[in-house]
Amino acid sequence: MPSWGHGEDVGKSLREIQTVTEGLKTLYREKLLPLEKQYSFSDFHSPGLEDADFDNKPMVLVVGQYSTGKTTFIRYLLEQDYPGGRVGPEPTTDSFTAIMYGDMESIIPGNALIVDPNKPFRKLNPFGNKFLNRFQCVQLPNQVLESISIIDTPGILSAAKKRLSRGYDFPAVLQWFAEHVDRIILLCDAHKLDLSDEFTRTIGALRGNEDKLRVVLNKADLVDTQQLMRVYGALMWSLGKVFRTPEVLRVYIGSFWSAPFRVPDYRRLFEREEESLFKDIQDLPRNAALRKLNDLVKRARLVRAHVYIINYLKQEMPLVFGRENKKKDLIYDLPDIFTRIQQRSQISPGDFPDCARMQERLMSHDFAKFKALKPKLMLALDEFLTTDIAKLMPLLRKEELEVVNQPKVQGGVFLGANRGPFNEGNPFMQVQENGEECDLADVDWVVAKDKTKYDEIFYSLSPTKGKLSGTKVKNWMMSTQLPTSVLGRIWKLSDVDQDGLLDEEEFALASYLIEVKLDGHGLPPALPPHLVPPSKRRRKSSKDGELMNNEQ
Repeated sequence: MPSWGHGEDVGKSLREIQTVTEGLKTLYREKLLPLEKQYSFSDFHSPGLEDADFDNKPMVLVVGQYSTGKTTFIRYLLEQDYPGGRVGPEPTTDSFTAIMYGDMESIIPGNALIVDPNKPFRKLNPFGNKFLNRFQCVQLPNQVLESISIIDTPGILSAAKKRLSRGYDFPAVLQWFAEHVDRIILLCDAHKLDLSDEFTRTIGALRGNEDKLRVVLNKADLVDTQQLMRVYGALMWSLGKVFRTPEVLRVYIGSFWSAPFRVPDYRRLFEREEESLFKDIQDLPRNAALRKLNDLVKRARLVRAHVYIINYLKQEMPLVFGRENKKKDLIYDLPDIFTRIQQRSQISPGDFPDCARMQERLMSHDFAKFKALKPKLMLALDEFLTTDIAKLMPLLRKEELEVVNQPKVQGGVFLGANRGPFNEGNPFMQVQENGEECDLADVDWVVAKDKTKYDEIFYSLSPTKGKLSGTKVKNWMMSTQLPTSVLGRIWKLSDVDQDGLLDEEEFALASYLIEVKLDGHGLPPALPPHLVPPSKRRRKSSKDGELMNNEQ
């Protein structure tokens, strides 16, 4: 293991580091973890970090009251159902579900999950069996999950259900996830803006991670324009009270499902909001290294404040008599102690932990067993914050330049963005997909049974030379009121030859897929053989033959 000591040793170690993640892991093990162990940091705050915490893909935590559309939102992203993803007006999701990529569909229960060193969940063990029985990992072969992982959560109980006990510390679990994820999506229902006690405690658990938080006002097309304006204002006022901050939170408005819009006038607003939110999610892999660096620096500043607090309490304890009374007095005076430490050690108030939570956890500790300040360890921490992190910045900028041209999150609903006539500003932008074409089996085309009906619509749109332009098809497809991202997926699947036009068979295919979607079914990630138009099957075979002849 390289040493992060002084002078030449530090320079040598930095030259050996190849990635920002590798550097952060080494810095944490050498300079931060010893302090955490020495001063029992994990007893008061979050457990120590492991390699999996640095190596894992970006994670998105989806939080909200019950029946706000959390599971539907995830299905909308993935364009796929997942085991355990039940939808209903009652609190259907009763477990924390980590949705991650896997070659085969499988479910890993919580007790097995926390012993897997390749998963970043090993430190959830202290929450006990009651929680672990309500925690699972679902693995799916989904393209979206190749870039990010998603955490589905139980619905936050309303005021009427607040007396129900979960059997584990729900806000504490949420706080752990909030500290480890890259993005937090807080879903609110336009019909359900009552802030229960559990909702308020949940928001408190997210406090300190506001930079990761994105608020979504979901199911917004179920109210008319005047009601939507009032609901939006009420939500902003309520969130301002709960977060206790003068800054205005960014709230995205929309209805994140594949159903047709009930209020067509909202389409343009919802599309822009969806595009903005999804772009934020798509950029997560590119910003992953920066997020890890930011979170580690935030953790280091909290560790520094924690060490000074423990040292102060240690110094104030009497040697023999009156320890219990002195302990009670120190806990009661903790707000004043925070102020003294801030002034004496020049530490920002924002680096200190929540005072009430710290007072609660100090009650069960023996102050006489606290460790005194070790200047050598504190010097290493100061170097970490002032020198070592700065030396990683050139490597971070280099990685940022390298990932600019790398693909963002792909698959699922993201496949429908900016495709065909649904790309504003360039109606016929075509994105070529790499992949090997397989020889299709001689199977019946399922669209053929309704093709006569589709042909009537096709010719009513006045095709030119047997094909319809994107503009003509776009107007007709948007009349279905399906979201633009869904229509983009349908266009991409239907434009088999990728010429920016739809012929008679391709239009019939598009019409069939629209009907399938309106019936509530999902779209395939690629056309299965029974959906490929017959003429396109023959054309693919002839192209393969021409390609083979040219290669010879």
